[in-house]
Amino acid sequence: MSFREKYSKILDIVQEEIKQVSAGLTCGVDIQEPLKSKLFELLNAPSKHIRPLVSFLYLKSLGLNIDEKQIMLQTVIELVHNASLIHDDVIDESSIRRNTQTLNSKFGNKLAVISGDYLLSTALHRLAKLNLIPLIEMFSDTLACMSHGEIKQQFTKYKIPTIEEYLDKTAEKTAKLFETAVCGSLLLSNSSENGKEFAESFGIAFQIRDDLINIQTTKTDLNDGIYTAPVIYAGCTENYTDGIEKTRSLLNNYIDNAFRAINHIEDNKYKTALTELLGLIRNE
Repeated sequence: MSFREKYSKILDIVQEEIKQVSAGLTCGVDIQEPLKSKLFELLNAPSKHIRPLVSFLYLKSLGLNIDEKQIMLQTVIELVHNASLIHDDVIDESSIRRNTQTLNSKFGNKLAVISGDYLLSTALHRLAKLNLIPLIEMFSDTLACMSHGEIKQQFTKYKIPTIEEYLDKTAEKTAKLFETAVCGSLLLSNSSENGKEFAESFGIAFQIRDDLINIQTTKTDLNDGIYTAPVIYAGCTENYTDGIEKTRSLLNNYIDNAFRAINHIEDNKYKTALTELLGLIRNE
């Protein structure tokens, strides 16, 4: 069974909830055509929806319910994520995203940046409807962290950072939104559960895996001067293959951390799905 097939099987467990999140992405989004249709195309393009998936499985593994507020929260998470992708495409001068033409490629950088900002404003408007100040503060911190991570990445272009700098950047740029998705949902449920360690470890592992795939396939990061763990461990950009094994070990360490963080949860089908998901992103 392929990665996609295994992932789809896990996604099916919370399929109805994910469908509601997907349907909510374009609700209330109203900007001028033809920009609107292109934005809808991007929002409706096939996506892993991994942040809502992890959050829903985590909540259900604890016996917590998924109500309309939880759906709205994860929709906000996805809107923030999509806005960040639009901005990333501008920064990286990308022309393709999810097998479709990027906004910046079709309409130019100015309209693409404004479109990303518009999605962020839509996300914040919905977040305000949840009427929970600590949640708003959490998102404010998250957006700041994501920006800091991107700034760090830009300032270290064509420089080999330390592994600590790489992990700090990864925690801010990628893992922080995973943490907000999980911890925000727990906050909304008035749960005493602390999901930070699990979400952060999962998010960092997810990014390390993505970086491993990138350097073994398209090498776009390497070509753009973004030097990830394999290059850092090898200490050079030419013979980076020496760092791949160490990067696999780093990835698996974070997977193990995530496993330990949910060890206390009683066994049920949702916890099983989380462990299967962790196994799926492990790199043997």
